[in-house]
Amino acid sequence: MEKINLFLLPFAGGSKYSYRNYQERASSLLNIIALEYPGRGNRADESLITDIKALIDDLYYQIKPAIERGADYAIFGHSMGGLLAYLLTRKVLLQNHTAPLHLFITGTVGPSARVRSSHKRHLLSKAAFMEEIRKLNGCPDEMLRNDELFEYFEPILRADFTATENYVYEQEPPLNIPVTVITGTEERLKPADILSWQKETSQPVDFGTMPGNHFFIFPQTDAILGIITKKLAAHFKNCQV
Repeated sequence: MEKINLFLLPFAGGSKYSYRNYQERASSLLNIIALEYPGRGNRADESLITDIKALIDDLYYQIKPAIERGADYAIFGHSMGGLLAYLLTRKVLLQNHTAPLHLFITGTVGPSARVRSSHKRHLLSKAAFMEEIRKLNGCPDEMLRNDELFEYFEPILRADFTATENYVYEQEPPLNIPVTVITGTEERLKPADILSWQKETSQPVDFGTMPGNHFFIFPQTDAILGIITKKLAAHFKNCQV
């Protein structure tokens, strides 16, 4: 069986290297392709992008060669990456490419949730911004206490938050793609905002939770990869029926 390309989209402040464990522990069914945003990782010499449409264009051109070769693929995104995964799928379909087999979203509310536009963390003072980052439990205290290290990551985080917090939802016909949405039991997300993902696809969304805070995707790596593998393997089984 040919491998399925699984494109991974990082969270705010993350890079392709954030998914190293996923690449190391993925099943033989998956070909993990972690994407990189400009201004970090192996693209650290490039300018940061604060416009979400420009960011989607960048991601599209990263995956275009692979999807044009015709291999099956799915898209996974966490937090900011979840919103971008949805918008990237819209872009791919607008360009008349084959749709992904499945869309996997973790740690974020639906695109239409009003809470997206109410958060303006990118405008906070340094001290308040640092406190918001601390609440997300995504950065080690050592980084928050190290001024030089935080000064490196702060512009990256602010750029990512600017892109997502200035995103304006545009209602479109629902996708006809299976979607799985998983959130952490300790996340500060309203159930109605999570359930709003159902508006974005005509197929029943598979909603689930896992123990943990916003970055539950790291201690739950094996469980998440297991769900992804099972759902994608089932697609091929169903095609053979």
